[in-house]
Amino acid sequence: MSQTVRAAILGGAGYTGGELIRLLLNHPLVELAWVHSHSHAGKLLYEVHPDLTGQTDMRFTNKMDYSRSDTLFLCLGHGRSTPILAEATLPDGLKVIDLSRDFRLGENPDFIYGLPELNRDQITQSSRIANPGCFATAIQLALLPLAAHKALKGQVHIHAITGSTGAGLTPTSTTHFSWRNNNVSIYKPFKHQHLNEIERSLDQLQGDGSYRLNFLPLRGDFTRGIFASLYLETELSLQQAEAMYKQFYQNHPFVHLSPVNPHLKMVVNTNNCVLHLLEDDGRLLIISAIDNLLKGASGQA
Repeated sequence: MSQTVRAAILGGAGYTGGELIRLLLNHPLVELAWVHSHSHAGKLLYEVHPDLTGQTDMRFTNKMDYSRSDTLFLCLGHGRSTPILAEATLPDGLKVIDLSRDFRLGENPDFIYGLPELNRDQITQSSRIANPGCFATAIQLALLPLAAHKALKGQVHIHAITGSTGAGLTPTSTTHFSWRNNNVSIYKPFKHQHLNEIERSLDQLQGDGSYRLNFLPLRGDFTRGIFASLYLETELSLQQAEAMYKQFYQNHPFVHLSPVNPHLKMVVNTNNCVLHLLEDDGRLLIISAIDNLLKGASGQA
């Protein structure tokens, strides 16, 4: 009989916190011990996350009792996890899973990069996990099998569009409804912050610097999901590429190779990544679709 895990969430009021609460409440081997929020302390969880109505009568707390949990999820804004962990006295054996970007690039050697399809064995034995970024997850899953076979060469062109929840709960000039609706725009072309973690993972498998990523991120006029299309020159046939991808992901239950051209609604509200391959005149096209709040964040965590 598996032992129940006592989980706690620090920063549970945002989008990723709400998704994580729902997942943990419905997990048969998890007891949700407490959910922290400074701004909503004392409120019922479902007052902030109405989709939890009828699922729990828990309230947010402003107390951080680490001794009452086995696993701590940090759903804080970028840059806030580092000082929290520096100040906290954590019990021995407490596992920490951080959803921010604070530890993704290996500056702290205690943290393992938490992409299961790349580092599953290390993750299972680590007590500190840095959860990957959402764009990074979609793009890495599209390219890892090629990197594992040293088949990434030359220019890799990436176009990926994300839903508005990827920017977090607090409205900004480019996330509020009246701007985002019926609109699309490119932002941070070639310079997106997720590029460093993507390249670090690919180099972990290929490591010869023989490729260059050209990444154009787009803001979409929808709420959730990431739809990425990538293409590069290849010497592989479609059959060779498909066999490579099927072999790489055969033991990873959330990544699926689709024989048909996928669309975003195939993955929204799931923890799946759907991939599709197409070869044309020496070019390989890879389509990758995920839910940015689940496989791209809370589901993966």
